[in-house]
Amino acid sequence: MTHRPAVFAALLGLTRAGSAIGDFWVQSDFCARVKGASDDHPVTYKDPVTEKETTHGTASGRAACLHHCLTYVATQAVVAGLGARALGIRVHPAAAAAALAVSFGTHYAADRRVPGKGLLEKLADKTGKGGFYRLASQGLNGAFHLDGAFHHGCETVAALIATTKATTR
Repeated sequence: MTHRPAVFAALLGLTRAGSAIGDFWVQSDFCARVKGASDDHPVTYKDPVTEKETTHGTASGRAACLHHCLTYVATQAVVAGLGARALGIRVHPAAAAAALAVSFGTHYAADRRVPGKGLLEKLADKTGKGGFYRLASQGLNGAFHLDGAFHHGCETVAALIATTKATTR
C-alpha cells in the first residue's frame, strides 16, 4: 500500500460522517435521553407522541446505550463501506472489524454518562476539565463538546486500524 496516508484520511472522513449521522440522525430520542440512566439516577422519559411518562434505571440505560451504539456502528460501517467502495479502497475485513469494535467499545464507554460514574466525567475531573464538563449555559454544553472530542480521537485510532492491509483497486 503506497498511499496509506490518503486511505487513512479517506476512512477517517467517512467514519466521521457515519458517526455524525449515527449520533444525530439515527439515534432515537429515547436512546439519547435514557442511555445514561441508572438505578441511583433514574431518568423519566416522556414519549413525544403518546405523552406517556416512564421511569428508567440501570437495565434500561444499558439497553438504550447498547441499542444506540449498535445503530451508530452499523451506520459507520455502511457509510465507510460504501465510501471506500466508491473510492476504490479495499479494507481488510479483520481490520474493519477491529476498527468497528474500537468505535463501538469507546462509544459505549463514553455515552453511558451515569452521573458521578461515567468515563467522560471521570476523565474531565482528573484532567481539570470538570467545570467545563458541567458547563450548560450561554449556548454551551461542555459534556457535549468533550464527548465529541473523545469520539473524534477514538475514531482516529479506529481509522488507523482500518488502514491495516488496505489496498486500492
